[in-house]
Amino acid sequence: MSEAPKTEKKTMNFLEEMIDAEIRSGKIKPDNLLTRFPPEPNGYLHLGHASSICLNFGIAKRFGGKTNLRFDDTNPVTEDTEYVESIKADIRWLGFEWANEFYASDYFEKLYEFATTLIKNGLAYVDDSTAEEIAAGKGTPTEPGKNSPYRNRTVDENLQLFERMRKGEFKESEKTLRAKIDMASPNMHLRDPLMYRIKHAHHHRTGDNWCIYPMYDFAHGQSDSIENITHSICTLEFEVHKPLYNWFIEKLKIYPSRQFEFARRNISYTVMSKRKLLQLVNENIVDGWDDPRMPTISGVRRRGYTPESIRNFAEVAGISRRENVTDFNLLESCLREHLNKVAVRTMAVINPLKVVLLNYDESKTEILKAENNPEAVEKTYRDVAFSKEIFIEQDDFMEHAGEGFFRLTPGGMVRLKHAYIIKCENVVKHDDGTIKEIHCTYVAESKSGNDQSGLKVKSVIHWVNAATAVTAEVRLYDKLFTVEAPDAQDDDFKKFINPQSLQIFSNAKVEPDLLGHEKGERFQFLRLGYFVEDKYSTSAKRIYNRAVTLKDEWAKEQKKQKK
Repeated sequence: MSEAPKTEKKTMNFLEEMIDAEIRSGKIKPDNLLTRFPPEPNGYLHLGHASSICLNFGIAKRFGGKTNLRFDDTNPVTEDTEYVESIKADIRWLGFEWANEFYASDYFEKLYEFATTLIKNGLAYVDDSTAEEIAAGKGTPTEPGKNSPYRNRTVDENLQLFERMRKGEFKESEKTLRAKIDMASPNMHLRDPLMYRIKHAHHHRTGDNWCIYPMYDFAHGQSDSIENITHSICTLEFEVHKPLYNWFIEKLKIYPSRQFEFARRNISYTVMSKRKLLQLVNENIVDGWDDPRMPTISGVRRRGYTPESIRNFAEVAGISRRENVTDFNLLESCLREHLNKVAVRTMAVINPLKVVLLNYDESKTEILKAENNPEAVEKTYRDVAFSKEIFIEQDDFMEHAGEGFFRLTPGGMVRLKHAYIIKCENVVKHDDGTIKEIHCTYVAESKSGNDQSGLKVKSVIHWVNAATAVTAEVRLYDKLFTVEAPDAQDDDFKKFINPQSLQIFSNAKVEPDLLGHEKGERFQFLRLGYFVEDKYSTSAKRIYNRAVTLKDEWAKEQKKQKK
């Protein structure tokens, strides 16, 4: 497991400033500081969740507190153990460990007792109204709601009915339990909100022990209170729920956990809605939750992102009290910044063109030295074989070159990285006129590191030795959508799927040195970008995913703005 950042942040966000002030004033003690991350196990976590994870665990780490992991498993229809395990794996991959692992289902009995207490105090009632009738009775933001005809049931009747609900005597939707607050409240969430609904469904932990399940608004605050959560940090859409959160705690006279809000993380050129992500998966637009084009943590992990880059992204992007969209280019820039320091350099040719060196001895194979990472403190080198036949990129040769093309052309010269200067002598074509191979000569006196030729060339290109090259599949990933805000369009968001979001090159040639590295290690394919071996790669079929290109649009834009 990678380690969480150990360095202190230079600045504090608004939540950290508030907590720092509370500690300084003695309102809370660092040892008592307790945050939580409460995902519902009904899908895979995405980058918005990653920011929340970094925030909750980061705050606790900064001030010497702790963080609980609590699964909000109150809807048995959509939840599964598969999601529980994936969530735990994602958190650990990001570099964090929780103090305690809890489930809302741990508290089902206690929550039932809380509900019974509210009934006894005349603050909750069993309602026979249909979902449509309840919705109609709620009123509108400008018009008060209407009391349910079942609102004035006696305490004894409500207790009996609620117990019968628990025993499974009623059908789904036949009855609900509602809080009795104020149907004229300007806050719609206080207009007798639902506390329990009936669901005859198998639960992934409690099995068939329960057929009534608490609603989020009822379970959340009470679960926080049971755990003595000091700072319940959630996204801004729950701000209007806060009065209800506080109302339940106040009426039950339990530990006063406090809720705080921040704006959720939105990222350009993608969608964060779990419903829309599920659409992409179910309609086979992507090949699963961990498709490298998905904004899920498992997706970006498979694409080649590092936990360090995600944590840095969360830190640099920051949090705010106002909804905004974070530039996707910032995410990519954070990845480049990390991989530039740690990624091993290598050469790969994704669209190969054979080059035959006419004047190179056919029986000779030369071993050249190539630096693995110029950014590394400790310099290491690898052996690169060089012989008569090599592969270069098709894009690095042009038979009829226009102005501004400085790579290889008939009669032109380029330098091969780590090797020699070569000159194109002639072009060999197939019967249909397409290029089969090119014939070149090499300049023996131009060896890299000991060039005595005196020649000057304008381009350096990468290559792979034909005799030792390993055939692999290379996948070039790009943004999944063609517009910055696919969610904001009037049309179906799927209309904006980028047809070039995935390009596959099945006959790529890579250095054999790649085979000696562990799966999951990141590489820089010279001139092409940063890559990682895919989780489904095998010895029979090597697959490499491009995590990000070398060109940093974010850094470029930042420089522009500073001018």
